[in-house]
Amino acid sequence: MDFLESPEHRALRDAIGAVTDKYGSDYFAAKATAHEPTTELWTDLARHGFIGINLPDEYGGGGAGMAELAIVSEETAAHGCPLLLLLVSSAISGELITRYGTDEQRQEWLPRMVSGETKVVFAITEPDAGSNSHKIATTAVRDGDDYVLNGTKYYISGVDEAGALIVVARTAPEKLSLFLVPTDTPGLIAHRLPVGISVPEKQFTLFFDNMRLPAASLIGTENEGFRQVFDGLNPERITGAAVCVGVGRHAIDRGADYARTRSVWGPAIGSYQAISHPLAKAKIEIDLAAMMTAKAAWLYDQGHPAGEASNIAKYAAAEAAVGAVDHVIQIHGGNGLSAEYGLLPQWGLARLLRIAPVSREMILNYVAQHSLALPRSY
Repeated sequence: MDFLESPEHRALRDAIGAVTDKYGSDYFAAKATAHEPTTELWTDLARHGFIGINLPDEYGGGGAGMAELAIVSEETAAHGCPLLLLLVSSAISGELITRYGTDEQRQEWLPRMVSGETKVVFAITEPDAGSNSHKIATTAVRDGDDYVLNGTKYYISGVDEAGALIVVARTAPEKLSLFLVPTDTPGLIAHRLPVGISVPEKQFTLFFDNMRLPAASLIGTENEGFRQVFDGLNPERITGAAVCVGVGRHAIDRGADYARTRSVWGPAIGSYQAISHPLAKAKIEIDLAAMMTAKAAWLYDQGHPAGEASNIAKYAAAEAAVGAVDHVIQIHGGNGLSAEYGLLPQWGLARLLRIAPVSREMILNYVAQHSLALPRSY
C-alpha cells in the first residue's frame, strides 16, 4: 500500500474544502437547529461535480469510486458541514441504481442526482424489524402488470428532499426485492418523525397503502433483494465512517484552537494535560479510523470483499467522533452548550451515526461471528 495520498486526492480535498468553507459550521448549525435542508451547499457541491463523483460519467457523474465519495463525505464534514444524505442518495441509492437499475431507471434518475436536482433515499427500516431485515413485513404482491405495495417504513431520512425512494419489500417468503418509487406515487403517506437532536435532515414514518407500481419499478431481479441490499450497505458504512472522521477532525481543530487561546488562571488551558491528553487521544483515534476507512473504500473499489473492513471502519470512526466532540464540548465548558459555538449539532450527528445505519452492537456481532467464528447469540 502507498500511504502517501495522491496529488489528485489532495487537490480534491482542497476543492471540496473551498466550496464548503463558503458555508461553514455556522451555516450548518443554523440549518440543523431549524431542521432545514442544506440545499444551497448540496447544489453548490453538485455544480462542482462532487455529489455524483462516484456515478458513471455517461450520466454526468465523475466516474470515480468510493474512495473519492468518501473524501467528499469527510471533507465537507471536516469543514463544518456533515451531510447525512451523501450516505443515502450518493452512496446507497446511487450505487444500487448504477449496479442493478435498468437503462431507463439510470437515464431518469442518475443525471438528476448528479446535478443536485433531486435525491433518491432508501427505505428499509421498519418499526418491528430494526436491524433484522429477515423480519421485513412490507409486501409487494404481483397483480397483472403491477405490484401492489403495503406496509410501513420507519426512520427514513430526507423523504422531503427526495424525488424517489428505493423501497425494500417482501415478494415471497424469505425473499426481498427492491423498488424505485417516486415520492409522488399515490398511496404513499409520509409523517414527520420528531427527533431530539438537531440535524438538517428530517426523519419520516412512511405508510404504503395499496400502492400500485408498474413492473418497471423493480430494481434488479425479483427475489434477489437480500444480495442487492448488502451491495448497497458497504458504501453506506464507508461514507458513514468518512463523515464521522470529518466530524472528528472538525471538532479537534475547534478544540485545539480554543485550548490554545483560552486562559483562566494564567497559561492557556491547552497546557493542562487534562485538556491536552484527551485531545491528543481523539486525534490518534480519528487518524486510525481514517486509515481503516481508506482501506475499506480501496477494497470496495478494487472489487474485493469489503464487509469486514467497512464495518470496522464505521465502528471505529463513530466511536472516535463521539469521543472527540464530547471532549471538545467539555473543553469549552458552558460555551460547549452555547449555540454560538455550534458543537451540539456536530455531537448529535456523530451520536446518530453511532446507532445508524448499523449499530455498534451489530458490528460487534458481525466481527464476532464472521471474523472470529464465534457462535451466534441471536
